[in-house]
Amino acid sequence: MIPVILSGGSGSRLWPLSRGQKPKQFLRLVSDKTMVQETLLRLSGLAGLKAPIAVCNESHRFLMAEQLLAIAIKPAAIILEPTGKNTAPAVAMAALSAASGDDILLILPADHVITEHDVFHKAVVEASVLAEMGFLVTFGIVPSEPDTGYGYIRRDNTKQGIAFNVAAFVEKPDLDTAKQYLQSGEYFWNSGMFVFKVSSFLQELEKFNPEILAVCRRALQAAKVDADFVRIDKDIFSTCPADSIDYVIMEKTDKAVVIALDAGWSDVGSWSALWNIADKDAFGNAISGDVLTVDTRNSLIYAESKLVATIGVSGLVVVETKDAVMICSKDRLQDIKEIVAQLKVLKRSEALLI
Repeated sequence: MIPVILSGGSGSRLWPLSRGQKPKQFLRLVSDKTMVQETLLRLSGLAGLKAPIAVCNESHRFLMAEQLLAIAIKPAAIILEPTGKNTAPAVAMAALSAASGDDILLILPADHVITEHDVFHKAVVEASVLAEMGFLVTFGIVPSEPDTGYGYIRRDNTKQGIAFNVAAFVEKPDLDTAKQYLQSGEYFWNSGMFVFKVSSFLQELEKFNPEILAVCRRALQAAKVDADFVRIDKDIFSTCPADSIDYVIMEKTDKAVVIALDAGWSDVGSWSALWNIADKDAFGNAISGDVLTVDTRNSLIYAESKLVATIGVSGLVVVETKDAVMICSKDRLQDIKEIVAQLKVLKRSEALLI
């Protein structure tokens, strides 16, 4: 099995800590390791793993290489995307880079948290058995609340071992719909993690979007290899359609199955998600850095370089970095992207650099 680490996200909802040149997957958000390091280290103990393939933005190549070196992991390749084209092309390039069509790929976003490693390992092993049979396996996160921030996977009642056939992928719902999903027991959060055989994936990609496969094949054939780096041809890759695995394959194939996963998963997609999984004091505050509080409740306070003090507040996210301070009500965190958009329009460095 080959782990494939997808590291194309920008993490803008975690601004001002996450920036364009150093997005969340390269940050230490939940431990003394970065999220991309945690993604690989949690695989320790799984039998039969080959060297991983990482797919990342070209501008992040040294971050990726340095962080893998720091945990003594030698990648089979670091594939450098000249521009982001979503997950289907990224996985296609990894699949085309594999040595054999019989190899099994374990597709993992680089910026997720999974706390129960044993449960995750068991699910991966079960998924690999199904992948050997030709199924395309995804992991559906057992929902703990009616969350409107995730896409959902609906299962049908037909089972393949412990997995269910996929009935549908559905977009992010409104709150009432999410409550119905939770009550039905037929819906899971879409994790964006997959297990499948190289040949099975490429066969389905050829069937449903041969253009993506053809462009990725040409771009990879024209790539320049520099040590671990595989520099994808920019001119060719720029012509590739941009689409997700879900849309291109998983919504259309009759080989898609979903394994229910309840393993302490979070995509840490926002400050509220980070607050949810963080250790908290007796008043519900998640605190990091040099922070003093008086009558402060249910807040996240992050101090990077200065003392931050809060008095008489509740339900806030306060984040201080060396060049920015962000104060936001927890119920308005989705609007952080509007600040990032303003910074980009103004061409301010705070959007990219830290």
